[in-house]
Amino acid sequence: MGERVVEACKAVGYRSAGTLEFLYQDDEFYFIEMNTRIQVEHPVTELITGIDLVKAQLMIASGEKLQYAQKDIKLTGHAIECRINAEDAKTFMPSPGPIKLWHAPGGPGIRVDSHIYSGYNVPPHYDSLIAKVIAYGDTRETAIARMRNALAEMVVEGIKTNTALHQEIFTHQAFRTGGQDIHYLERRLGLK
Repeated sequence: MGERVVEACKAVGYRSAGTLEFLYQDDEFYFIEMNTRIQVEHPVTELITGIDLVKAQLMIASGEKLQYAQKDIKLTGHAIECRINAEDAKTFMPSPGPIKLWHAPGGPGIRVDSHIYSGYNVPPHYDSLIAKVIAYGDTRETAIARMRNALAEMVVEGIKTNTALHQEIFTHQAFRTGGQDIHYLERRLGLK
């Protein structure tokens, strides 16, 4: 799949950061779309490649050449990202309002990308994403353990968040072993 992506980008002369998305089923992959921008999930790629994608995109946009080639990119370890939304974990209804207390998690292998702070007022007019918590480890099991600790350490008071849903998902054996399809969460929540 990676080779096909490189071929496609070369064929159309694409020269920037972007994401090509596919579905995979029955040992076949199917192209869905290309997003010609940095994706919300880019920290996962940054952690397993060691490449700052935002910096790389800015270098390309300013006419500079990258300091590495595709063959130089090595994937190491595992990374998992949880999107923390200002919403009820059971109903998915938005939960705007003032954040009374915010404590970001930390520790080895933990990255938090967020704009919030204690006293921040979550507006009702925009996407409910308030933070991304990313856990990295040498193995999937290590990344999961670090994420579970990070979610337990994180504090957001004053609004509802979907943190409890993430915590519950990390207790599922089916999630921990991997290999789930795109309908996993719908089935788990009884929506499908």
